[in-house]
Amino acid sequence: MRPLRRLLDWVEPWFDKGGKLEKLYPLYEVTDSFFYTPARPATGSCQVRDAIDFKRMMMLVVIAVTPCALMAMYNTGLQADRAMAAMGLTAAGGWRGTVMQWLGVGYDPASVLACFVHGALYFLPVYVVTMIVGGLWEVLFALVRRHEVNEGFFVTGILFPLTLPPTIPLWQVALAITFGVVVGKEVFGGTGRNFLNPALTARAFLFFALPQGIIGSEVWTAVDGFSGATPLGALAVQGMKGIEAIHVTWSEAFLGTIQGSMGETSVVACLIGALILLITRVASWRIMLSMLLGFLGLSTLLWLVGSDTNPAFQMPPYWHLVLGGFAFGLVFMATDPVSASITPLGQWIYGGLIGMMVILVRVVNMGFPEGVMLAILFGNVFAPLIDHYVVQANVRRRSLRSA
Repeated sequence: MRPLRRLLDWVEPWFDKGGKLEKLYPLYEVTDSFFYTPARPATGSCQVRDAIDFKRMMMLVVIAVTPCALMAMYNTGLQADRAMAAMGLTAAGGWRGTVMQWLGVGYDPASVLACFVHGALYFLPVYVVTMIVGGLWEVLFALVRRHEVNEGFFVTGILFPLTLPPTIPLWQVALAITFGVVVGKEVFGGTGRNFLNPALTARAFLFFALPQGIIGSEVWTAVDGFSGATPLGALAVQGMKGIEAIHVTWSEAFLGTIQGSMGETSVVACLIGALILLITRVASWRIMLSMLLGFLGLSTLLWLVGSDTNPAFQMPPYWHLVLGGFAFGLVFMATDPVSASITPLGQWIYGGLIGMMVILVRVVNMGFPEGVMLAILFGNVFAPLIDHYVVQANVRRRSLRSA
């Protein structure tokens, strides 16, 4: 790495104030800070020393979400290979089929390598488009505002593709991440000032503006002509009999070998990520626990109450836990330190509100079989208000005590 360090030091004067490339300094800074810690120490009498900075915190989130990304590639290929076997297909068309043939990899659902490679050919293009388009917007705003390029986009760039089906058109990915970065974050001043999660904002844009790409039974398996409902979609129509009809077991749902968004199906992968985030104290355990309690509490109540007209009331709480994007949203989306509540009591209220809202949308409103995205965005909107009233309550309590 020493040659790289010498190269960066050699070109630095071009980007410093007064240099020929002064306006492009954010590009130099993001490259330098990606590989090395800042060489210039802070000055002044009041300092806070910590072993972790914002860049490392964001990289820890990326590491934590890696199991979900790996599972996304494997399960996407697994579902496609299963569908191909059911349809009697032995080869796929298009450029992906050519790559698979060149690599000498078949379409065997029993082969981990075959499933992983096949799924990667769907996940990686979505990820690359997200990073390129979203990264360009980040750099553009950094150049215009003359501030550093924030590493927070690395998290948005990996989380957003994981919330999408494998068949999503790439132009829709580019359009959605543009909306998420520009409208969901940069118009408010960038990272630290946005009140909505950019990845969820991008997905919400797709959900409402271009729903044909992420809604229906044809989008979840990467095989043309194959139609298969997700468990929650089947639940909304036939209740638990619908889940039995598509032959999904609880253990399969827990492992994540079912149809759904690429990176949201595996509870196991999400639990690994949760363990990393909790050990490193990057994510709030209060938000995770309160969201889980609110989710389990209301789902248990509705299950016990039951309904003669709404089949979604039939699902017991332990099934709710392993279906849809609840685990993914709980670990990686609701705990976003920028858009979540920051006060300890506020985090309990914020998490509980989201957990209950997920069940209200998922069970009571049959038009939306999945409610995690909407619930977290709802919580994001109310997070500043929750923190405001928590702080004001503390102020009034201290005033009374001092009086």
